[in-house]
Amino acid sequence: MTLPAKNDQTATDATFDLRNLPKVSLHDHLDGGLRPATIIELAAAIGHGLPSTDPVALAQWFRESADSGSLVRYLETFDHTIAVMQTRDGLTRVAREFVEDLADDGVVYGEVRWAPEQHLSQGLTLDEVVEAVQQGLESGVKVVEESGRHIGVGQLITAMRHADRGQEIAELAVRHRDSGAVGFDIAGAEDGFLASRFRDAFTYLAENNFPVTVHAGEAAGLDSIQDALVHGRALRLGHGVRIAEDIEVEFAPDEDNSADVGTVTLGRLAAWVRDRGIALEICPSSNLQTGAISGFGDSIEDHPLDLLYQTGFRVTINTDNRLMSGVTLTDEFDLLVETFDYDLDDLLTLTLNAAEAAFLPLEERDALVDYFTEAYSNAR
Repeated sequence: MTLPAKNDQTATDATFDLRNLPKVSLHDHLDGGLRPATIIELAAAIGHGLPSTDPVALAQWFRESADSGSLVRYLETFDHTIAVMQTRDGLTRVAREFVEDLADDGVVYGEVRWAPEQHLSQGLTLDEVVEAVQQGLESGVKVVEESGRHIGVGQLITAMRHADRGQEIAELAVRHRDSGAVGFDIAGAEDGFLASRFRDAFTYLAENNFPVTVHAGEAAGLDSIQDALVHGRALRLGHGVRIAEDIEVEFAPDEDNSADVGTVTLGRLAAWVRDRGIALEICPSSNLQTGAISGFGDSIEDHPLDLLYQTGFRVTINTDNRLMSGVTLTDEFDLLVETFDYDLDDLLTLTLNAAEAAFLPLEERDALVDYFTEAYSNAR
């Protein structure tokens, strides 16, 4: 395969309003998207100490702590957010504000992933925490609709891969499939904790026709991705960026020596992921922070997402944790425009990729595709 040419339109030609472009968010953690002011208020109510009680300074602390190049250090910042999400009121408020913030960023459909097992320290049950979050999500949707806008949201019920509650959390997800839960995920420390640890849980989910996305190809490489597909039966890959390790690119001069032409060869795993349209939930800024792309370079220009996009992978763009990375989905779109000269057509393709990969019925996905196509056409 020959690497496609870049788009002719440059970032300086872009005149569209990125924030108001409608978007889909597939990979956004509830406990990674709190407002700093909310953390401060909730922490004061329970006596939890924070690095700062100034919203601006606290936001800066989260960004600096997460910007270490280590996924382990990155995950440590969640100690503070999870601490204030242990009560029904705290969970409901965080979920409501989460939806409001998505809508303010132009998101019209979002999947909110979180791990119920991490929110039981104050005596709530697994079902109670899921119900509290759902109440908050529905309240957020109502607030958005009252403002004349629209947003749809669903819960991705997540099990922590280093724990041993996979079957229990899978059953929890299926139990709430008709009351907000749209999919299942495993998250946490990826390296050393393959999806196959939960193979029985994934079999149960498959038997109940419940969709799965798996964090893979972030802190670990191709073996993790293969395991997520085989044992996790993943329909999407959380991050999945290290699938690029199974792609070989060779450059050689063209016939008149005027430019180098790139030839791309996909390994068997990469070809399987691409050819079957398995969506990659790529989070550009987070991938740089956690060192997920360290094998390719140390700057956003080295991120292999453009290689994946240009060679036909179903790339979707996401934020991962808006608080820790200090970004919105609009910011990530803007980053692509600036770094890779993406134009409106590129952003539409990425958005349609996400809409088509959403854990929604076919009719609703088709409706989203039609909506985005018209909205982006009107944005020209």
